[in-house]
Amino acid sequence: MRVAVVIPSYRVTRHVLKVIDAVGAEVGRIFVVDDACPDKSGDFVERHCSDPRVRVLRHAQNQGVGGAVMTGYRAALEEGFDVFVKVDGDGQMDPALIERFVAPIAAGVADYAKGNRFFDLEQIGQMPALRLVGNAALSFMAKLSTGYWDLFDPTNGYTAIHRAAAARMNFGKISRRYFFETDMLFRLNTLRAVVVDVPMDARYGDETSHLRISRILGEFAFKHARNTLKRIFYNYYLRDMSLASLQLPIGAAMMTFGLVFGAWRWADSLATGQVATAGTVMLSGLPLLLGLQLLLSFIGHDMANTPRVPLQTFWRKLS
Repeated sequence: MRVAVVIPSYRVTRHVLKVIDAVGAEVGRIFVVDDACPDKSGDFVERHCSDPRVRVLRHAQNQGVGGAVMTGYRAALEEGFDVFVKVDGDGQMDPALIERFVAPIAAGVADYAKGNRFFDLEQIGQMPALRLVGNAALSFMAKLSTGYWDLFDPTNGYTAIHRAAAARMNFGKISRRYFFETDMLFRLNTLRAVVVDVPMDARYGDETSHLRISRILGEFAFKHARNTLKRIFYNYYLRDMSLASLQLPIGAAMMTFGLVFGAWRWADSLATGQVATAGTVMLSGLPLLLGLQLLLSFIGHDMANTPRVPLQTFWRKLS
């Protein structure tokens, strides 16, 4: 397969040349996307890099990491490459791992591969505590919103994608900034693309992170909730109907009734001093327990509903 690398470039002039130099011969093209960088990363690369594989793309306005990657994807599609690997220009991602990310796609078992820094327990200790806790929380929310229950480390930006998946994505709808990686997983699930984790070590040097947890926490929570609702609607009501399509609304309704009725009767009991009857307790507890069981059954079905047949399988049959 023909492999291209996309390097979003924003204030990475200290590291980007080393990243490019470390890209192996298995890569046929290196797209450096200058995302309206104040340091003019594109001009810097053109002046100091003689690698004939490098092609600099420029944005007139800053579009964020997602916008830069989408620009690189479009260029790779136009030039006919089969696999596009996204590598940051700040030196955190080792280009020596590119073949590891391409391997499951080239083997035909995946459409998208992403890094997982939590695979090796000995390496987790190198991760800053704030990132460790934050990634654990984001991973749980991402499982709900993306439907990929077997994946972890959703904000990991070291990724590879097959052109069959990239060609079917609406680039204009994908989040262009820090939510980009998770939004990609959500979009891939709606396409029924197969995604796999690739174990990798965390690397932290003297790079500067532009991510502020306090600034994006509310935004991430809202977008995760929105994508969860959209994914459930697409997969269980718009495209397909199954027993799980009934379990979710009935279970939610029963749990809501049990909680609301139970809270009301409990408050009334406190106010009047009268002990609730056994029938009142059952009328609250039984719907609550049955609703919980239905919701757990839905989650079990959703976990088993992870895509298993790669899109590229159909791509090869049609081409």
